[in-house]
Amino acid sequence: MRAVTWQGRRDVQVMDVPDPRIEDPTDVVLKVSSTGLCGSDLHLYEVMGPFMHAGDVLGHETMGEVVEVGSGVSRLSVGDRVVVPFQISCGDCFMCRRGLQTQCETTQVRSSGMGAALFGYSELYGSVPGGQAEYLRVPHADYGAITVAPDLPDERYVYLSDVMPTAWQAVRYADVHEGDTLVVVGLGPIGDMASRLALHHGVRVIGVDLVPERLERARARGVEVLHVEQDDVAAAVLEATSGRGADGVVDAVGMEAHGSPGPSALQKAAGLLPDGLAKQVMTSASVDRLAALHLATQLVRRGGTVSLSGVYTGTHDPMPMQQLFDRQVTLRMGQANVKRWVDDLLPLAERSDDPLGLEDFATHRPSLEDAPEAYSAFQKKQDGTVKVVFKP
Repeated sequence: MRAVTWQGRRDVQVMDVPDPRIEDPTDVVLKVSSTGLCGSDLHLYEVMGPFMHAGDVLGHETMGEVVEVGSGVSRLSVGDRVVVPFQISCGDCFMCRRGLQTQCETTQVRSSGMGAALFGYSELYGSVPGGQAEYLRVPHADYGAITVAPDLPDERYVYLSDVMPTAWQAVRYADVHEGDTLVVVGLGPIGDMASRLALHHGVRVIGVDLVPERLERARARGVEVLHVEQDDVAAAVLEATSGRGADGVVDAVGMEAHGSPGPSALQKAAGLLPDGLAKQVMTSASVDRLAALHLATQLVRRGGTVSLSGVYTGTHDPMPMQQLFDRQVTLRMGQANVKRWVDDLLPLAERSDDPLGLEDFATHRPSLEDAPEAYSAFQKKQDGTVKVVFKP
């Protein structure tokens, strides 16, 4: 089959790789109909290269049709249309029963001390082949795969794999309610969707970014927008909130934030080291680019909550602990527990009026063969690229 493979820093190539097959009784094989390019994929494209291997198949936002079923699968049949959560979870362990599927004790990658295995996301998370491909093997499919109706377009459903639950968990973790003010730092796919979901639930949203197309896209849906390089963001948020700050803030940027020149240089330098040494540096001495997180802590009011949905991996990140403690700021974070939120989100995806604008959410819909160009444009924020959905 054809698949998008990692070959090196800023180097993805579409290649022929072996077709997936049933390996365990709980597996199914999926013929992929849509698969997304996520902001998290850019971390693999750039700074997390030491944990990647040439030929790794990328991608973790996938849906399609079941074409083969393992002997232990009872809920799914050939021909079913399903969405696949980005994490692999069993549904029956201590963590899954508590809605913490990203900590699944059956699939935890204990060799690297990480949580549940993820599709297409480095040796840290199990080196599981991803879904930017023509076919995908799905472990623990009876529990994980989300069955969807046959009549609506893929783009009503594909975002249930990651974007919608990640954005919704970010909003929920920010602990905002109707009439509250939420600041969303970063208006890429997750920040954009978080803004839409918050607005839908009656929350006032202020969005912060530096890409004009992203700011205008959010403004068109009712978000009050600020340009991080042209506006005094902290002063503007204080003015908009009676001098208190926002009730909640979502950091939807993560470890590669602009405006962090020192850590940026360290990240790039680590990426140039031999893999063995780079892994040691990144697991024991790495520092993230924290401009977005530090901004988020400045924008939240006393007693408010900062919700992190952007990926962080640093082990020596400096944090303003005195301020956080004095102001009683709550931090909540983590990979989204997809299955926990599906019941909240599936009805929104299927509503006839498409209140979140899912059918128009993708800005680009290339074929798999165009993946190298799509990764480059997304990484460089060119050509108005906000959300890419590949059509194998």
